[in-house]
Amino acid sequence: MSAPIRIARLAAQDQAASTRWDAFVQSCPQATFFHRSGWLRIIESVFGHRGFFLYAERDGAIEGVLPLAEVKSRLFGHSVASLPFAVYGGVAALNDEAAAALEAEAEKIARGQGAEHLEYRYLGSARHPDWPRQDLYVTFRKEILPDEEANMLAIPRKQRAMVRKGIKNELRAQIDPNVDRFFDLYADNVHRHGTPAMPKKYFQALLDEFGADAEVLTVTAPDGKPLSTVLTFYFRDECLPYYAGDDEAARDLAANDFKYWELMRRACARGLKVFDYGRSKQGTGPYAFKKNWGFEPQPLSYEYRLFKRDAIPQNNPNNPKYQFLIKTWRKLPIGVANWLGPFIVKNLG
Repeated sequence: MSAPIRIARLAAQDQAASTRWDAFVQSCPQATFFHRSGWLRIIESVFGHRGFFLYAERDGAIEGVLPLAEVKSRLFGHSVASLPFAVYGGVAALNDEAAAALEAEAEKIARGQGAEHLEYRYLGSARHPDWPRQDLYVTFRKEILPDEEANMLAIPRKQRAMVRKGIKNELRAQIDPNVDRFFDLYADNVHRHGTPAMPKKYFQALLDEFGADAEVLTVTAPDGKPLSTVLTFYFRDECLPYYAGDDEAARDLAANDFKYWELMRRACARGLKVFDYGRSKQGTGPYAFKKNWGFEPQPLSYEYRLFKRDAIPQNNPNNPKYQFLIKTWRKLPIGVANWLGPFIVKNLG
């Protein structure tokens, strides 16, 4: 008779347990970059949210993990989710018994905290087909071919022409040691779109926490002017460009196209196998941009267990009730927006 499953909670500063957790995440097929233990330290230290990183173990061996965090906001509601600030999450387990035990503990925690809902963000098929689901988002993932030229030719003709335009314009790409240039481009970009920026310390914390698995690549004009930038995560054999920003001059010089090609080219040279172009809202410009690169949208299973609400929350720019706020935000001086933004965005998750 096998030993029972035991559910434990990871402490942010427990290095031995974090090492065991991360070794499991590296080997578990269901796990993603967002299951790594470093997210617990970032969510608690940067945003001040409470993390509940649960793991199921039997006879001293981990059989499943579930990273959770609580976000409590008067404006956006009270949730427990796996995982805020991540596009993927949910249970990663070796068997149904471990998964069920983790989910039972998650529901107990969410109810105990008085949360309005519990959310899981799955990459792939739904675990709970009878739960309400958010179908606003899709992701884009595609194989990286082993040959550089084959990757170039796999880009549809019109988009390939934009990449070649960037090359012709003698753009350059560099790996940055910090987030200074990245943050300036990113913050200006999101301000133009009317949305608050994450705090600069968050991006530096990502580089500090994940080391070589988090990297900033910045594209410059021949004169050295920064035009486009991206903060990328690396996990196993995957390349995940996650946060990005562009100067207004980037479009005419094809700097954005050049940036993603350069990232793909470097990933190919490293022998990586998957280019994860990331999440986009359906019907938006980023959605069309990724399709134009030859990527096909894949559904995301964002599942909700509702406790104190009747419908899935819609805390996104598509919600009509935020349109006035978006228009007003664009008119704020960039310095004011960058100061005020972190107080708002920390509760969006």
